[in-house]
Order: sequence, then structure tokens, then C-alpha cells
Amino acid sequence: MAPKTLDPLSHPVLTARALNRATLARQLLLRRAAMSARDAVTHLVGLQAQNVKPPYVQLAARLDAFGPGELSGLMASREVGRMVTLRSTIHTHTAEDCLALRPFVQPLIERELRIFRDGLAGVDLDRLAALSRELVEEQPLPLEELKASLVERWPGADPLALSIAARCLLPLVQVTPRGLWGSSGQVTLTTAQKWFGAEAADPATPTGIAPEAAVLRYLAAFGPASVKDMQTWSRLTRLGPVFERLRDQLRTFQDESGVELFDLPDAPRPDADTPAPPRFLPEYDNLLLSHADRTRVVPLEYRKLTWNGNQGHRTFLVDGFLAGIWRLEDGTEGDAHGTLTVQSFGTLTREQRDAVAGEGVRMLGSLSSDTSPSYAVRFADFSGPGAE
Repeated sequence: MAPKTLDPLSHPVLTARALNRATLARQLLLRRAAMSARDAVTHLVGLQAQNVKPPYVQLAARLDAFGPGELSGLMASREVGRMVTLRSTIHTHTAEDCLALRPFVQPLIERELRIFRDGLAGVDLDRLAALSRELVEEQPLPLEELKASLVERWPGADPLALSIAARCLLPLVQVTPRGLWGSSGQVTLTTAQKWFGAEAADPATPTGIAPEAAVLRYLAAFGPASVKDMQTWSRLTRLGPVFERLRDQLRTFQDESGVELFDLPDAPRPDADTPAPPRFLPEYDNLLLSHADRTRVVPLEYRKLTWNGNQGHRTFLVDGFLAGIWRLEDGTEGDAHGTLTVQSFGTLTREQRDAVAGEGVRMLGSLSSDTSPSYAVRFADFSGPGAE
């Protein structure tokens, strides 16, 4: 059945560039924001944190006068934390969002158990959850120690399946020093309730953030967007009725393909010709992962170039759109020196190269504790999906 045609009067068309500029504005990437790291983590509904450093790079790209000690301090004081939420991946959230968002996405996370059901044959999942809670709340446990304790109770079960089940059934937080800037630490877990000193909703009876509130927050950070866009961001399904309940509170648009888009009435939608400076993003930045149709940021011809297997490359934007990948050689983020290697997918003008180099040096400098960091910038050809 062909999709219905939307009335251009009730659903004005937003071009790809208009969507790009609106999304960049929501993502704090069109102009750096003079807000605190805590407020930014809240506004962005969390930061993708599969690795330790990406949250810091994400904020360096988005905030004025950001230093990594600000976010690291929030983690040390337990105002933010790292846990599995959206898309069943690790995110850095405020304590409040850890407690509220986990019940919202709990149905998605528990679906992972289907993959491991053979390894959990004969395991009482309620008992596993209760025992796991006792173990990690007595003291935070490294993942391997939790796994070993569960294997003692169920020696015939698959050890990996047991640890995955604990992670799926309980809202487990990765405790510090994991995630602190300039520190290191293995993944060590306790419950969100224990770590944040507050009661989380029982995953069996999700009472966290209301679906309607989640839609409004998603649109504030990623809109204008379709129902499928939000489902891609969260990996939850059947969100259409939630949007319908909010329809009278929202503005409606359509993209150039006629897909219905929803948005907050007063959210920023800059002119499509608004200048967009270069921005450097870490691997797995949510900007690139949170829409079903990613052409608002990722040109179709580049859509497969940011991955090497299941590993994401660090990327950069030019004129608001994905333009290439980058890496720091002879150093890591936080060092005062190194060579920033930039590989563009297409040809950059001299002016664009100069702007990209300046932004890259600025980004790295904001993550360094040295008052006079020094970086070389090297532009290299991009030779394919696994290019290094």
C-alpha cells in the first residue's frame, strides 16, 4: 500500500539541509552552548559511552569552556553514571536519568535473554536476579567475579549467559574509577539504587519516565523526527500511539520523501543556509545513530564508510554533514602533543581544510591539561571502509 500523501499546508516540507541545521542546533553542534556538562548530559538524554573517552569528546565538541575534569568530577560525585540503556548499549546519564530511563527501555534489554536462552536452561531468573543484587550490593564486583559467583550456583549454565542475564535483569552501573578522565579501571558493577542512593523503579513494573515525556525529550535533542526515528534511537517499538497522544501538542512536517515528522512547537529550526562550522566527533556519537533516515547528517554515499567491522571510526563534520574520519597518532586525547590525522571522504577546499585543522586542534586542546598543547595536523587520503 502506497504511503498517504501529506498536505503541505499542515505538513510543510523540511529539506535535508533544513533537517540538518535543526538537528545540529538541538545537538549543540551548530553553536557551542554556554551550559554546564550536567545540563548538557540531561538535554542530550545521555552520551553514548561504549568506550571511556567518547563522552568527553562529545562535550568538547558541544560546550564552551569545557574541560574533562568537569564531567569526571560529576562521575566521581555520582551525579552521572555509566549503564546500559538506549539500544542496549552503555550510556553516560545523570543519576536521575539512569533511574528513570532504564525502566523505560527494560523491555528492549530483556529481549537479549532470548539469544542466550539455551545457556540459561534450568536457571531460575528471579533467583538469579535476587542473588546478583545481593552480591553486587554487598560490594561492587568486577564482571568476572560476578560471573564466577553465578557459575558456582548454576555450574551447568553458560557463564557468559549468566552474566548477560544479570546485566539484563538488573539496572547495573559501572562504578568509578571506570569512566574517570585520566584514570583506568575494569568494569565493576553495582545497582543503580545502591550507587546513587535512591530507589529505582522495579524493572518488573516499569514506572520510570513516561513514554510521552520520553518523546518530548527525544524531540528536544534530535528533532524534527519521525516515529521510526525515535524507535531507532531507543530500539523500542510501537511508539506510534504515544506520538498520536501528543499530536495536538506538536507541530508536524514532512521530509522530502513525504515521511511525517513531529517537533516541539518552539524548538529551534534554523534557516537551511545557516553556517555550520566543522566539528570533531568520537566513535558512536549519538548524532549518527539516532534516526532511521540518517541522510540529514550522513550522505548516502558515505553511509558505510564510518565502520570497520562493528567498530566505529571517529568522524568529523564539514558544513554540517559527515565528511571523514580522524585519529590521533603519537598520543591520545588528554596528551599535550600528537599528530591529528584527518581523512576526508571527498575533496575539501583550502578554506575548509584550514577550518577543519583549526577545529581539530581546538578540540584536542580543550581535552589537554597543558596550557600550551602542540599538535600537528596531517591530511591523508581515505582508501576504504577499513582505512587507517
